[in-house]
Amino acid sequence: MKKHTTLLFLLFTSIVAFAQGSSEYSSGMKFNLNEGGSKYMRFIVWNQIWFRSSQMNPGTLVGNEAASSATDIGNRRLRFLAYSQISPRYMIVTHFGINNQSFASGGASGTTGTGGYGSGKKPGLFFHDAWNEYAVVLPQKDKKFSLSLGGGLHYYMGLSRETMASTLNFLTIDAPIFNWPLIENSDQFARQMGLFAKGKYGKFEYRLSHNKPFVTNVTPTNVNDAENAIAVDNNGNAKWSTAGYFEYQFLDQESNLLPFKVGSYVGTKKVFNIGAGFYTAANATKSSVNNQIQKHDMNLFSADIFLDLPVGKKEKKMAVTAYSVYYNYDFGPNYLRNIGIMNVGASDPNFTGNRAIAGPGNVQATIGTGTIWYTQAGFLIPDKNEKPKVRIQPFGAFTYKDFDALKKSSTQFDVGTNFLLDGQHSKITAQYSTRPVYSAPGVKENNKGEFVVQLQIYL
Repeated sequence: MKKHTTLLFLLFTSIVAFAQGSSEYSSGMKFNLNEGGSKYMRFIVWNQIWFRSSQMNPGTLVGNEAASSATDIGNRRLRFLAYSQISPRYMIVTHFGINNQSFASGGASGTTGTGGYGSGKKPGLFFHDAWNEYAVVLPQKDKKFSLSLGGGLHYYMGLSRETMASTLNFLTIDAPIFNWPLIENSDQFARQMGLFAKGKYGKFEYRLSHNKPFVTNVTPTNVNDAENAIAVDNNGNAKWSTAGYFEYQFLDQESNLLPFKVGSYVGTKKVFNIGAGFYTAANATKSSVNNQIQKHDMNLFSADIFLDLPVGKKEKKMAVTAYSVYYNYDFGPNYLRNIGIMNVGASDPNFTGNRAIAGPGNVQATIGTGTIWYTQAGFLIPDKNEKPKVRIQPFGAFTYKDFDALKKSSTQFDVGTNFLLDGQHSKITAQYSTRPVYSAPGVKENNKGEFVVQLQIYL
């Protein structure tokens, strides 16, 4: 493992790319359609490649062989985004790509076994975003208020800053996933189809949306005691959802041209924001008690705080980044979802020990009725050199989860470092993460670990 990591580091640090916060990168791949630049088209392309060493949950097969650990390399995100304005009032956004392709999983629907369409091969390319937008009240220096309306498959999903996070500039290696509580159930990779409104009033920023959730039809397990009822995603003829996020920006104002919230500005801005958000949907889940179906509303709330500031002497270029969020999730009684990113494990039918109730591989209890507190912080180490060189940004994150279905709370952490070759546009990230393993509700066996090295380039 150490040998692999060293080789990757020596190889990747030789790459020179363009950078966010770099004078070389500027506005990136932007093509003006008139002399003044008010009509333009911009393209953003990014790849995130992961090399991993993971401890597997008890009872895991990898490639039909029993495994307690596994190493792999995979495509976490391969994306292309384009947006264009031919008038200050009109904008169109499209965003497509693939996610989560490993040597054993993430392939197109139906791929399995050996051959041209074997396991993990030829993942499906799909649209992440596709919306049209109209500026009703244009943002101007002499006006405090702005308003834009839009519709389509969009990312203005409210709830928290992290729910609308950009995947280009995370502080940690990735999002914690529970920030996208509907992920791939009643949304399409954290998006829903609907209408949205966004804008500002001075330092106050608002985002609201009204959406039609994607249909879900998980069959609830029948129980005889109402206290043991388990809600599952089953919205039938789905009711419209409503979401919103409201934020006050005390220092520098952040752009709201696109919905994507920055994870770390690497000392290029002075930002201090507090925010709160929600997501609600009627009759979004169902449970069954004595063969009687009960419907449950989905009510999700959050409050968060974000800080990104240069610190110390200007010539040392130090900066601190911190984010903390509290989630209160109500999906219905004992609702629980187990998720593993790029999971390569399958269940071993011959295993006789205590299995993880989350499942095989790197799966863990991620989303559920209950509360979550998540905090991350990082520090950009001093650098006096004016010439481009590697900047180092160590970070850590802490997660506390208390899900009704598990009867016992858990804590876990992430620790790592960003090696910024050219800002966020070319970086290597190394991170070690833990996850709790439950063998039964209220019975937490131990923690498993996962070490990931990521190469990210975006232009």
